[in-house]
Amino acid sequence: MLVWIIYDIEKNKTRSKVAAQCKGYGLIRVQKSVFLGTLNNNELDEIAIKCQELMDEKRDSIYIFPMCDEDFKKVKLLGQAFDRKMVKDEVLAKFF
Repeated sequence: MLVWIIYDIEKNKTRSKVAAQCKGYGLIRVQKSVFLGTLNNNELDEIAIKCQELMDEKRDSIYIFPMCDEDFKKVKLLGQAFDRKMVKDEVLAKFF
């Protein structure tokens, strides 16, 4: 399933570790604190547990949004929706 992971994490070290987890699962960074990609149910559960262990629940927030293909096709991108320095055109073509 398609998954968005969006976070607001206070400490640089923790933020880097969460980003590394996302990259390790093959997710693609689309903004500085936003990743997008495909995970199966087990991977979704695993990354949620790993991220929860890394974060400070009193200060940080991590949102994990599973999205079906039908709903993803309805996503509207306004302005510079993706950071072009982080996302290459061939990656965008994969999703859109």
